[in-house]
Amino acid sequence: MENRGQKRTEIVDELPADKRACSSFEFRPSTSNSSAQTPMSSAHEAHDAEMETSSSTSGSTRSEVDGEKESTNGSCDSDSSLRDYYRHQSTSDHAKFKKVLSRLSEEFEESAQLALLTELCELLSFCSDSSLSSLMADSFSPLLVKLARHEGTPDIMLLSIRAITYLCDANPRSSGFLVRHDAVPTLCQRLMAIEYLDVAEQCLQALKKISREQPLACLQSGAIMAVLSYIDFFSTSVQRIALSTVVNICKKQHSESPSLFMEAVPILCNLLQYEDRQLVESVATCLIRIGEQVYHSPDMLDEICRHGLVQHAVNLIGLNSRTTLCQLTNTGLIGLLAKMAAGSTIAFKALFELNISSTVKDMLSSYDLSHGTHSIPMLDGHYSQIHEVLKLLNELLPAVSIEQDGQLKSDKEDFLLSHPDVLPKFGVDLLPILIRVVSSGVNLIVCYGCLSVIYKLVHFSTSEMLQSLLQTANFSSFLAGVFTRKDHHVTLLALQIVDTLMLKLPHVFLNSFMKEGVLFAILALISPDKNLKLFPVFDGVRLETNGAQKSAFREVYRCPCYAFDMDQSSKSPDNGCCKLQKDTVHNLARHIWTTFFETESVNPEKGVSNILQKLRNLSSALTALLSKSQEDATCSQLEEEIYGVLHQIVSELNEKDSISTFELVESGIIKALVNYLSNGMHHVGKETNDMANQCYRTEKRFEVFGRLLLSCTDPAFEKFSLLTIVRRLQSALSSVENFPVVLNHASKLRNSYATVPYGRCTSYPCFKVQFEREKGEISLREYSEDIVNVDPFLPLDAIEGYLRPRVCNIDPKNSAVWSKDLRENNSASSHSPSYSSDSTYKFADGTVSTEMVVDVHKPQDGRRDILLPSPRDTASSGREILDSEKVTGVHTGTFEQEEDSTLQKDDGVKTDQPGCSNSEDTSQKLLFCLEGQQLDCKLTLYQSILKQQNELEHDIIPSASLWTLIYKITYKRSSFCLPSSCNSRTISSEVDVEKLRSADDILFLLRSLERINRMRLHLMSCQRMHVFAEGRTDDLDKFDVAVYDVSQHEFVNSKLSEKLEQQMRDPMAVSVGGMPAWCTQLMAWYPFLFAFEAKCKYFHLAALGRSPAQILPSSQTYVGTSSGRQQNHVNFPRKKFLVNRNTILQSAARMMELHAHQKVLLEVEYNEEVGTGLGPTLEFYTLVCHEFQRNGLGMWREDQVDCMNSAEAENPEFLVSPVGLFPRPWSPSLSSESSKPFSEVIKKFRLLGQIVAKALQDGRVLDLPFSHAFYKLVLDKELTVHDIRSIDPSLGKALLEFQAVVERKRYVRSLSEEESQDPSVCLRSIKIEDLCLDFTLPGYPDYDLVSAPDSEMVNLDNIEEYITLIVDATTTSGVSRQVEAFKSGFDQVLSVQHLKVFTEEELERLLCGEHVLWNSDELLDHVKFDHGYTISSPPIVNLLEIMREFDREQQRAFLQFVTGAPRLPTGGLASLNPKLTIVRKHCGKWIDADLPSVMTCANYLKLPPYSTKEVMKEKLLYAITEGQGSFHLS
Repeated sequence: MENRGQKRTEIVDELPADKRACSSFEFRPSTSNSSAQTPMSSAHEAHDAEMETSSSTSGSTRSEVDGEKESTNGSCDSDSSLRDYYRHQSTSDHAKFKKVLSRLSEEFEESAQLALLTELCELLSFCSDSSLSSLMADSFSPLLVKLARHEGTPDIMLLSIRAITYLCDANPRSSGFLVRHDAVPTLCQRLMAIEYLDVAEQCLQALKKISREQPLACLQSGAIMAVLSYIDFFSTSVQRIALSTVVNICKKQHSESPSLFMEAVPILCNLLQYEDRQLVESVATCLIRIGEQVYHSPDMLDEICRHGLVQHAVNLIGLNSRTTLCQLTNTGLIGLLAKMAAGSTIAFKALFELNISSTVKDMLSSYDLSHGTHSIPMLDGHYSQIHEVLKLLNELLPAVSIEQDGQLKSDKEDFLLSHPDVLPKFGVDLLPILIRVVSSGVNLIVCYGCLSVIYKLVHFSTSEMLQSLLQTANFSSFLAGVFTRKDHHVTLLALQIVDTLMLKLPHVFLNSFMKEGVLFAILALISPDKNLKLFPVFDGVRLETNGAQKSAFREVYRCPCYAFDMDQSSKSPDNGCCKLQKDTVHNLARHIWTTFFETESVNPEKGVSNILQKLRNLSSALTALLSKSQEDATCSQLEEEIYGVLHQIVSELNEKDSISTFELVESGIIKALVNYLSNGMHHVGKETNDMANQCYRTEKRFEVFGRLLLSCTDPAFEKFSLLTIVRRLQSALSSVENFPVVLNHASKLRNSYATVPYGRCTSYPCFKVQFEREKGEISLREYSEDIVNVDPFLPLDAIEGYLRPRVCNIDPKNSAVWSKDLRENNSASSHSPSYSSDSTYKFADGTVSTEMVVDVHKPQDGRRDILLPSPRDTASSGREILDSEKVTGVHTGTFEQEEDSTLQKDDGVKTDQPGCSNSEDTSQKLLFCLEGQQLDCKLTLYQSILKQQNELEHDIIPSASLWTLIYKITYKRSSFCLPSSCNSRTISSEVDVEKLRSADDILFLLRSLERINRMRLHLMSCQRMHVFAEGRTDDLDKFDVAVYDVSQHEFVNSKLSEKLEQQMRDPMAVSVGGMPAWCTQLMAWYPFLFAFEAKCKYFHLAALGRSPAQILPSSQTYVGTSSGRQQNHVNFPRKKFLVNRNTILQSAARMMELHAHQKVLLEVEYNEEVGTGLGPTLEFYTLVCHEFQRNGLGMWREDQVDCMNSAEAENPEFLVSPVGLFPRPWSPSLSSESSKPFSEVIKKFRLLGQIVAKALQDGRVLDLPFSHAFYKLVLDKELTVHDIRSIDPSLGKALLEFQAVVERKRYVRSLSEEESQDPSVCLRSIKIEDLCLDFTLPGYPDYDLVSAPDSEMVNLDNIEEYITLIVDATTTSGVSRQVEAFKSGFDQVLSVQHLKVFTEEELERLLCGEHVLWNSDELLDHVKFDHGYTISSPPIVNLLEIMREFDREQQRAFLQFVTGAPRLPTGGLASLNPKLTIVRKHCGKWIDADLPSVMTCANYLKLPPYSTKEVMKEKLLYAITEGQGSFHLS
C-alpha cells in the first residue's frame, strides 16, 4: 500500500472483541447511559476498523504478490512434522474438552462455573476442526443451554451464550444439537427480556450462527421478532448482525404459515428508512423474500402495503435515493413492486399515486442504450433490472386478454377510468423511452416486453388521448422497423397495435402507414409466395413454414410468452410450448388487410406516394446520366447535368420530415448515389482497364459531392445537408439490417481439451468433428482418427495447417522441410498465453504461432464484397508458416487511408483467392465443406457453422445445441488457384454473408459521408484554391473557412452498438473468433458505426482476449481496475520492478527488455522508498512520459515549442507544443549505423512504443501529448499537404498558398493558346523567385531535399516539386523510420493493427484519458466522503469550492498527488477506480499546522478539518506542489 506522508504503525496482537475471554467485572446491567453510548462508541470503532481493514487488505495483497515473486516449497519432512503437531494438538484439546465437560457437569459454584466457561471459550476459540467431535458437541449443548437460562448472574449467561456461538464455529453439526436442546427458544427469551445489553448482543451473534444451518427452527421459535423487537437499542454494527439472522431465515423457502413472517413486516418497513446501506440492503432482501412467500395471497399483499412498503421501495429505487443499493437488491425491489402490483389493488393504486411512471422513466433514461449494460434478460439465474422494470410496467396496466378476466383486472380498469389523468401521464413519461429502447436493437425478450406495454397503453387510451400522445412521435416508422424483426411474438404485438390504431384513428394513420411501409410489411406477411421485388425492404418478413427445422433449438429457446407472466416467468417451460397458435399472425394480418387496406387507393402497386415517385424519378434520371457518362467520359455538359440532379436530390433529402425511411430505401436514391461516387465500380459486372481514369473521376466526384454537402450557408444547424442525410441513412440502416445476435444460454463455461489444431486445454467447450475425405478424392489419405475435439474459435486456416500433413502424400523431402520449419517456429516462440492474440498452435511436429483472434478480414481496396477476407498471404501452409510477427498485419484495420486521393481505389484491387499461397504448390491446399457448402478458411469453425443456421428467424439465435452435435466435415484438395491479376469480384459469390446485402449500399454511402466529414476542411480549402486559381479572388487568408461539422457521434448506430455489446457479453466471446463474423467485419470496415466504449471493449477482446473471470453478471462491474478501463489483466501474474528515480529512462528500458514480451502486470517500487502498488506505478509512467518530452533528444520537432505559462518558462527543459508532439525529420541519407544520434533516436522511439503498449495492456494512463498527425501515421493513414497545418501551422499555411499559386499557374496556362507563354503569377504581389527559397527543409538547413541543392533556387516552374518534397520529408521519408521503430516496439507487446478501429481522437482518449478533468457538477456525483466526513461537513464544502476554483495545472497537480497520474482515465471522474474518497485526518493539537496526505492505491485523500477555507487552500496547494516525488508510509 503506497502512501505519501507518515503512516501510523499499529500491531494488533489480540483476539477480536467477540473472541476475547472476559471476567465478571466487565459486565453490568444495561442502563440508559450505556444504551445511549454504545452505538456511538461502536460506530467510532467500526470506522477505525474499516480504516484498518483497508491497510490489512493491502498488506495481504502485497504478501500474496511477494509470495508469487519468491515462492518457497516446504520439504516433505516439514509437512510430516506439521501433521504430527496438529495430531498431538488435537489429542490434547480433546482431553481438555473432556475435562471441562466433566467438571462443568458436576460444578454448581458460580465462580467455578465462570472459570470453566472462560476456559471453554478459550479452547473453542483456538481448537482445530478435528479437536471437537460431534459426540462432544452434543454433550456440551444441553449444559450450555441450561447455563444460558441461568437467572441472576449475567456473566454466566454471557459466557455460556458466547460458548454456544463458538461451538457453532468449531463443529458444523453443533447447530442441530443446539436446536434439539431448545437453544433457539432460550436465546429468543433472553433477547425479549433484554436485561443486559452485552448478553443481548451475544444472543444475536449466536442466532446468526444457528440460523445459517437451522433457519426453519429459528422461524418456528419466533427468532425473527426476537431479534427485531429491540433492534433500535443496538449500535449499527449489531443491527447488521440482527438483520443477517433475519436474512438467513427468509432466504430459505418455507412451507410454514406466512403469518410467521408477517408480524415482522412493520418493523422491517420502518428500517427501510435508515441510512446505513448494508442495513437497508439486508432489510430489502428480507422483504423481497417475504413478498415471494405471500405473493399468491392478495390479502397479505394488501396488509404489507398498509405499512408503507410501496412508498419506501419506490423511494429506494429512484435515482435520487439517499441510500444507493447494489444492483441485485435494486432489481429485487423492482420485482417485489411488480408482484405487489400484480396481486394487490392497494399497491396498484399507490404506485400511480407515487408517480411511478416518472421514476421508471428516469431509470430507463439513465441506461446507456448504445452500450446496453442492462439489456441481457437473464444471466447467472438473475433477471436484469430492465427485465424487472418491464414486468412492473406490464402489471401497471390491465391485461388485454379476455382469458385473464377477473376482479383484480376489473378493479384496475375502474381505477384508470375514474382517474383519466393517470394514463396520459403514464404515456407521456414512458412511450418515448420505450420506443427508444426497442429501436436501440435490444434483445427479443426486452423488445417483446416494451411492445407489450405499448400495446396495453394504446388499447386503454381514448382516441383523443392517442392523438395527443403520438403527434410528436413518428410511430408509423417505429412500427415499420418492428416488422423487420422476424419473431412472431413481436410481429403479433405490432399487428395488434396497428389494428387498434386503425380502429381508433384511421384518418390519422392510414396514409402514414402507407408512407412508412407498414402496409407493405403486412402484405408480405399474408403473401409469402408473392414476388415483392418492388418493395424489397420487407422481403424477409415471412411466416415460418417449416417448424421441424427449429425443433432442435426450441428446447433452449425461452419463449417470450412466459417472459412477463408473473406466474410462469420464474419457471418457463422447457419443452418449447408456446401460447401462440400456428395461424394467429397470418389470420390477424389478413383481417387487418381486408378491413383497412384492401382498396384501390392503397394498393401497393398503385398507391405509391408522390414523394416516393418523385425520388424514383430523380434516381432514374441520375442513373441514366451516369450510364451516358460511362460512354462519354469527356463531356463537361453531362457532368453539369449530373450536378443539377444531385442538387435536386440533396434538396429533397434536406427537407425536414418530408421523406420517410421506407421511401428513402425504396426510391433507389441510395443505390444511385453509390453508383455516382464509385463511378459504377461498386456493383458487380463493371470491369475496366483504365484504372487511372477511373480513380481520377471518382476523386473529382467525391470532391464535388463533398462540396455540395458542405457548402451550406444556412446558420440553422438542423438544416445542414450532411447532418440530415447522415441521420436519414442511420434510420435506414437500422430498418434494413438484420445481423443476428447469437447468445449461448450457459451461465458458466466448461473446460475442454482441443485436440485440433494445437492440443491444449481450453476454458470453453469444443466442437466434436469427424473429418472425412470427400468422395472421389483419391490424392489424399483418410484421416485416421474418428471424432476429435476442435477449437471452435480459431480460423479454419489453422485447422487446415494441422490436417494437411496428416492426409497429404507429401514427398519425404518436403516433409522434412515442413518438420524443420515447425521446429524453428517452436524454438522461436517464447510464450503462449491462453487469452492472448499471440497464442500458439501446438502441432505434433512443433508449434506454429499465429493470432488466436480471427479478425483477418482486413479491409482493402477491393470494395464490392465487403465480406471478402484479406487477400494478404496468410496461408498457414508448408514453408509459409506464420509466426507472431508475420501475422501482425493480418488483424483488424480501418478501411482506407484517410487522405487517399480517390475513394474508388477500393474497387480495383487485384487479389489472390483466399488461402492460396504463391510460394508453394497450391495443389496441397485443403478445402473444407460442411453439408455440401464450402467453408471460408478465414472464418472460425464457430462462425462457419453459425452461417449455416441462417434459416433461424429469431434475433437471438439459441445456440446451445450447437455444442452437442457431431459435425462431419469433408476435405478435398484445392483444384485451382486464381492468379494475382484476377479481380476479387470474380469470387465474391463464393463468400456471401446474406445478412449484409440489404445494408451494403447504405454502409458504403455512410462511409463516404463519414470521410467527407473528416476531410471537410481539406475539401473546402481545395474549393478556395480553385476560386483563387480562376482569379475570382486574390485573398489567400480564407483557407481557414468556417465549415459546419457533424459530430462523430452522429455516425454511431445505436442499434448496431447495442447488438455488438450484447454479443461481447456472451459467455463464449472469449475472443473475437467467438462472435458472428459480422462483428469483426463491420468493425474492420465501418468502425465509425460503433460507440467509443464499444470499440474499447472490442479492442480488449481482440488484443488480449477474455478470461472466464471477466464474464460477470450485468449487476456487476469490472473491479480492480486502476484506470477505469475494462480490466484486461485478470489472470496476469504481478511482477514488481525496482526503479531509480534518477535514471527513469534506463530503468524503463531494462523493464521493457525483461517484460515487454510477457503478459504480466507490472508494479513499480522506487529505490529507497517503501511505497509500492498502483500510485507509484502510475507515477512511473508519468515520469517516463515527461522524460520523453525533454529538449535535445532529437525525437520531436521543436519549431513550434511554446511555453504555456510562467512556470514552464522558468523550466524550459521540457517541450510544450501547442499542436502536440510530432517526430523530427531526419534525412534519409543518414542511417542508424552511420549516425549515432539518429541511432539513439530510433532506440528511443522503439522504447516509447513498448512503453505505450505496456501501459495500454496494464490499464495505465499516459501523459503524452502526441499530435493527431502522429496518431494518423501510427494508424497507417496517409498525410497530405493539408495535414502540415496540424504539424507546423505557419509552414502549412505557406505551403497551401504555394499550392494555390500552382493551381493558378495551371489555370492560366490552360487558357493560354501558346504553351510557351510564361504566365505572370505572383504570391501576394511577390514573384516566387524573389522569395529566395532553396531546396532545403524549412527549419532544418542540414536536410537537403534534392541531391544537388546548390543547382537551382525555387521558382514558378519547380515550386510544385518543392511542395511535394517538403510534404514528403515532413510526413514520410523524414519520419517513416521513427514511426516504424515506434510501431515495432508496440508490436512486441500488442499488435498495433488492433488500434485501427479507433480514430486519432479516440486513440488519444484511449492512451491518455480525458483532457477535461472535471467540472463542478461532477464533483458531487463522483467523489465519496467517508470516515468522519459527509457531503455537508464544513471542510468538505470548502474543499469542493477550492477544487472548482483550480485551474488546469492545479487540477493536474492535484490528480498527480492523489492518484499518481495527472490525467483521469477515459470517462473522467466517473471511471476512476477506486473512487476518489475524502476522509478525515486525525491530527494533533495544531490542526492548521498539519498537511493533507494520501493513499494513492485507494485514491484516498486524508484531509485535516482546517479552520478556514483559506488555510485549507494554502495547505492543499503546498502539498500538491511540494509533496511529489516520493512514497512513504502515512
